[in-house]
Amino acid sequence: MLKRFNAFPAEDQFQINIMVSLAIYDVLNTLEIPNLRVKWPNDIMSGSDKICGILIENMLKGQYIQSTIIGIGLNVNQTSFPGLAKVASLNVLTGKTYDLDALLNHFVNSFQQNVREHDTVDFGKWSARYAEVLFRKDKPSTFMDKRDTVFMGFIRGVSPQGKLMVELEDQVIQTFDLKEVRLLY
Repeated sequence: MLKRFNAFPAEDQFQINIMVSLAIYDVLNTLEIPNLRVKWPNDIMSGSDKICGILIENMLKGQYIQSTIIGIGLNVNQTSFPGLAKVASLNVLTGKTYDLDALLNHFVNSFQQNVREHDTVDFGKWSARYAEVLFRKDKPSTFMDKRDTVFMGFIRGVSPQGKLMVELEDQVIQTFDLKEVRLLY
């Protein structure tokens, strides 16, 4: 999907990720997909199984996002995932077969609604809602950093810049950018 913007500040680019993630989350929630969670920064989970991945690429003009390309890989009617662990589809989770066009339209409408509300709703509420549905939030979790060092911590949220906030054992919050840390689950 391509979305054009007039003057979306590049420093707020993680807000696009939040809008997309919550649009998918809301659509899947209406379909009663069990145990939905958003795994930072770009996956949708049902329990501990990945059901969706999101890729977002922004085109900048100066300090503003001119347009965004959003790619969504949602496992819908597949029933077999050879060689992949911790993966599921809507069909596997519910036993139902889904109309792909109807599902796409439902998502596009949900995302468009989020974009319309973006300028009128305090984004702190969106961020708080995103934090509420984070996978493994407030649970003891194991992470691996870019040096392959394994450590324990608690996901506490996501910063306005989109960095994962992890409370370490000394009760200090450390933030991690994309590719700086990986959640082991």
